[in-house]
This record gives sequence, structure tokens and C-alpha cells, in this order.
Amino acid sequence: MCGLCLQTKKVKIMSYEKVFIIAEAGVNHNGSLETARKMIDAASEAGVDAVKFQTFRAENIASANAPKAYYQKNTTCEDESQLEMLKKLELDEDAHKDLKVYCEKKDVMFLSTPFDLESVDMLEDMGLALFKVPSGEITNLPYLRKIGALRKKIILSSGMSNLDEIEDAIMVLVAAGTRKEDITVLQCNTEYPTPYEDVNLRAMSTIRESFGVDVGYSDHTLGIDIVSAAVGLGASVIEKHFTLDRQMEGPDHAASLEPEQLRRMVEVIRNTELAMGDGIKKPSSSEFKNITAVRKSIVAACPIAVDEVFTEDNLTVKRPATGISPVEWDNVLGKSAKRDFGRDEAIEL
Repeated sequence: MCGLCLQTKKVKIMSYEKVFIIAEAGVNHNGSLETARKMIDAASEAGVDAVKFQTFRAENIASANAPKAYYQKNTTCEDESQLEMLKKLELDEDAHKDLKVYCEKKDVMFLSTPFDLESVDMLEDMGLALFKVPSGEITNLPYLRKIGALRKKIILSSGMSNLDEIEDAIMVLVAAGTRKEDITVLQCNTEYPTPYEDVNLRAMSTIRESFGVDVGYSDHTLGIDIVSAAVGLGASVIEKHFTLDRQMEGPDHAASLEPEQLRRMVEVIRNTELAMGDGIKKPSSSEFKNITAVRKSIVAACPIAVDEVFTEDNLTVKRPATGISPVEWDNVLGKSAKRDFGRDEAIEL
């Protein structure tokens, strides 16, 4: 394997032999290490490639008067601030190290999105080879410079951004030291859940064509309907929030998949990528056995005597394809029968 590829058992990241599937645990552990471990169990059983958490210190990312996002107001305690909410969702460094080891035991990649500079340092010290930049940091110049200087593989979410902002972020990362070919940009919408009319999957193609980067999709819609379409449009990475129980208290549970849905999503993605094929139009291996039964041959439409001339009146086309192909119809007309033929008998020249 080339040195540019990070390997798990199932997939080579950034060479994308298969769609790279990220189960976004996020903060759905509700601050509990035990719950986070159970989420890794569920994600591993579902067959994903990576489980991603979120790394932050609440005081570093939200001021005391920062309001919650609109969707967070609907899913958490109305009276608490964003800072108070985030404080309950933190995982400390020891918990991160524990989860990384546990992911290795479960044969899935441990990922976590840093939301502040201190968290970038912590994840770098832990040896992460792939960094995820969340949508909210796409305009955070000091943050992007710090991430770019690590010269790691980067997945950049583009929620709430326009094409110019994506271009600027890519330029900052590259100027800081990251190779452009190591950047994957995810189409994303940061409304939880995202209405179908706001998904805009075609933006993946626009991003790929505009910047020459790999693209993927971070899905915040309800269910799994959209991920198959994203794979069909060329997504190299699919990211999806999941939870152990959508009824749990917390900002993201309601818009997340439960374990059985996550397993089904992985199955749908793998089936879709199989169905995409190589783009070469040719009979498939499963079709060959049907050609004889489904295609046709030139046969006698009625009894034909030796030396009788073949005409459109005494010839027809019927299954099976064991004789002369109908594509040779014009070449057969006007020739003479070299023997007697019974009705429906394949013609020979």
C-alpha cells in the first residue's frame, strides 16, 4: 500500500476504494464514557469504518451569553445556555484515550472533531492521522491554519457556507502545509433534521468540479433515503449521526439513527456502490446465461424445401438464439436453402 493511504480492515482512506462510512457519535453519549463505549459497540456491529466524537472545552468555544442553535432550543432544556449545555457533553482526555483504544479493539477507526485550538493539540498528541473540520469552523482562520499545519488528511464539512468560503478554507489549509489532494469536502446542511428540499446533493458535483477535490456528504435528514443518492452522485465519504435511543435527552438524538437503522444504512451504501459498477457497458457475468434464452435466431416461418429462396415470407425471428442472429437478416434474404427446413427450425446457410 502506498504511504499516502491510511488503512482499516475495510477501506483505504483518501484512496477511497470503497465509500468511507463515518458513524457520528458526536455528543450523543451525553458525557458518559459508558454510553460512548456502547455506541462504539453498535457502530462496529453495523459495519462502519469509523466512529467520530466531538472534542472541545465548552469555555473555549462558547461565551456565557451565546444562544443555542434553533434546533438545540427544541431538543434541550429551554432555560440553560449553550455553554451550560456544552459543559454537560464534554469528554476529558482520559476518556478520549480510552475510546481510541476501545475503537482499535472493535476494529473501527477512532475520529473526533476538534472545536478549539487546545482540542486540536490534544488529538494531535493522541496520534490521529485524519482530522475533521466541522462546518462552524470553515471561517475560523487561526483554527484552519493550525489544522493545515499538521499536514494530515482532512475532511472539511461545508454546512452554511458558499463556494467562495469553501475555496478560501481550502486555500488556507493548503497554504499552511496540507496537500490539496488530502482534502475531502463534504456537502452538508446544519439544520437538524434537514428538510429534503435543502439537501442540495448536486452541490457535491459543483464542489468537485470547482476545486478538484474528493467530495462526500454529511447527512442530517431523517432516515437513510438520501445517502444512496449521494453515493450515486460520487460521494467518497458518508457521515451520519447515530444514537442508542432517539428518545434520549440531548441536542442531536432526535435527528440521529438508531443502531438498526445505522446497520441498514451501511447495507444500503454497500449495495449502492456495488450497483454503480465500472461504467463500461457490456454484458455482466450474471447475464450471459440468459442470452440464448432471450435473444432470437432466424427460423423458418413455414416448411422450406431445398433450393427454395429465403424471403421475408418464409422466414421469421424467434427464440432461442441458437442459430443465425437476426442482425444477419439482410444477408440471409435471397440465398437458397441447402436442405429442407421444418417450421420454426433454425436456418443454416
